[in-house]
Amino acid sequence: MIRHGQHSDGVRLLLSPNCSLSWRDNVRIWIALCALSAIIVTAMVWAGAWLVFPFAGLELGALGGAFYYTARQCRKQEVLIISPDSLHLEKGLYHKQHEWSLPRPYTRVRLTTAAHPFTPPKLSLQHRDTNVPFAEFLNSDDTEALISLLEQHGVRIEAQAPTADVWY
Repeated sequence: MIRHGQHSDGVRLLLSPNCSLSWRDNVRIWIALCALSAIIVTAMVWAGAWLVFPFAGLELGALGGAFYYTARQCRKQEVLIISPDSLHLEKGLYHKQHEWSLPRPYTRVRLTTAAHPFTPPKLSLQHRDTNVPFAEFLNSDDTEALISLLEQHGVRIEAQAPTADVWY
C-alpha cells in the first residue's frame, strides 16, 4: 500500500504491506478454530483416542504463532522522502529502526525485473557502494504505481535484467 503526501522538504511516500485482517480479527479466527478443535478433540478423547489432545494443542499453538508472526510482519513501514537534495529512507517495525539519507543527484533506483511474471520487480536505492533494498513487501500493482510515482518526481530509475543464478 502506498500513501502519497507532502513533506516540508518535498514529497513523502509511506509504504506498507497490504493487511487484510486486523489483529483483533486474527484473534477471533484463532479462537473460533480453538473452539472447533476443542469440540472435535473432546469427542475423540471420549472415544478413547486421548493422544489427539496434545497434538491438537501443538497444532493450535503453531497456528497462533503463525498468526502472530504474520500480523507483526504486516506492521512494517517504510517512509521515502524525496527532496530536491536527497532521498531519505526510513524503515521500521512499529517505529523507525533504520535510516538512510542519500544525495539525490548521485542516487538511482535500481529496478531488477522479475524472472517470473507473477513476481514483482525488486527495487533498491544505490549510491556508490551503498545498496538499500526497499518496498520488498509490495505486490506487483503497488510496485508499478511506486515506479510511476518515482518517475513523476524525477528520480532516476535504472532497469536491470535478473541474474541467471537467482531463482524465485
